[in-house]
Amino acid sequence: MGKKIIIIGGGVAGLSAGIYLQRNGYDTEILEMHRIAGGQCTAWERRGYRFDYCLHWLVGTAFGPFHDLWRETGVITDDTEIINHEVHTRIVDDNGEDFIVYTDIDRWEEYLIDLAPEDMKAIRKMCGHMRRGKGLLPFTNPPELRTAGDYLRGLKGILPALPMILRLNKKNCRDYFRNLGIRNPRISMFFETLYGARDFSAVVFVMMLTWFNQKNAGYLIGGSLPLAQRMAEKYRSLGGRFTGGTRVETIIVERDRAAGVRTVDGHTLRGDCIISAADGHATIFDMLGGKYLTERIREAYGNWGLFTPLVQVSFGIDRKGNSPCPVQTHMTRGRSIGSTPVDLGYSLTDYSFDPTMAPEGKSVMVMRFESPWDLWNDLEGEAYGEEKARIAADATALLESHHPGIGRHIEVTDVATPKTGVRHTGVWKGSYEGFMPSPRNYSSSIAMTLPGLDRFYMIGQWLYPGGGIPPAVQSGRWVAQLLCKNDGKKFLTPERG
Repeated sequence: MGKKIIIIGGGVAGLSAGIYLQRNGYDTEILEMHRIAGGQCTAWERRGYRFDYCLHWLVGTAFGPFHDLWRETGVITDDTEIINHEVHTRIVDDNGEDFIVYTDIDRWEEYLIDLAPEDMKAIRKMCGHMRRGKGLLPFTNPPELRTAGDYLRGLKGILPALPMILRLNKKNCRDYFRNLGIRNPRISMFFETLYGARDFSAVVFVMMLTWFNQKNAGYLIGGSLPLAQRMAEKYRSLGGRFTGGTRVETIIVERDRAAGVRTVDGHTLRGDCIISAADGHATIFDMLGGKYLTERIREAYGNWGLFTPLVQVSFGIDRKGNSPCPVQTHMTRGRSIGSTPVDLGYSLTDYSFDPTMAPEGKSVMVMRFESPWDLWNDLEGEAYGEEKARIAADATALLESHHPGIGRHIEVTDVATPKTGVRHTGVWKGSYEGFMPSPRNYSSSIAMTLPGLDRFYMIGQWLYPGGGIPPAVQSGRWVAQLLCKNDGKKFLTPERG
């Protein structure tokens, strides 16, 4: 074997790096604070029910560079079943009025025009933006290794969408919806509630619907846990070592070179190179003591917005689900779940479309809502337990209001809070996808290297606003490509499953 490389963090970024590095002859060991691989891409099982914590849809399920990643890392194999839902979400207000976001742009355009014929011009304009993004694809190679050919291929895809991107580049969703000039109060209200309340990039919103329309953002049957398990199995099959239940406290630096790590229980492991796939804030400010900073890092952690943490209440139900569509968002005003006001609403996902989530004849339903970190930061012990109990009671009552009589069929109730994610993954302030993609940062990123620190790389979702599985796994490939380049090796990809 070649150089010894220690990878901190066994989520999808760390597993990806391990897979590609093992394939290229490096000797790697992954140190993961949780006992299992996957990080936030995970689920837990209760009395035969599986409660998924991460996967809703995945960019690249049909084609493109992300699809190549999924095949190379074992995320998607020949046996993986993929569903493309017809409805992205159904939104219901307090009066029972609903609004549907279809994944097919033609169908959604027809639906919107039927609701608001007076806004036909604005609706066609918005849907036209979504169609123009169909040629946009992510780069395969990291910036340091891109060739003129890479940029020419990217230019071919971006040209049809360039006017749209330039027009929307500095707009958030609220500005975008208002500039469209939609007059129908019902549509305006739903758009405002769905994305307008956040500083969310209009370009990202448009591209999300583009991916759905292309049937390139499907759901993998089995969800998050089997996805992570496939990656871990791929890693181990290539000779990689995974050590769970091991939390790194300090990255050892000698003469401005990363030389090893020290765990919280006092063990020291040395390596030729250290890669952190752990939480970005913990890596930079705790493990490295804040000694190697850039202006971009200061700006990001000081000023970029974060995804608000989520509370997830999962129900195991001893009957089949009967929801009209898999995902529904319920808008509400003046209501709280536990101590959290839910003025932005809450979602209900009926997992009946995935037969692996519950025993035969039964189903899983999951309620999710945003809950600011400040509500949880100092909550401990008995007070924490009492808050979870209040949440479970309020969520059950809400579920009963939507599905009368369902309460007597609930066999299992599980409450996961922002502190659950912090406890198992160390994620900063419970922000499950890191930095919110705003008009100011959606095209920005944080470098994988730190100035003045040799033999060290950072990977994972905290490098890219918007976070999520795709950029995290991609960063694992990119770091392997860079190491191969530095060591004069030809980069090899793993065999596809």
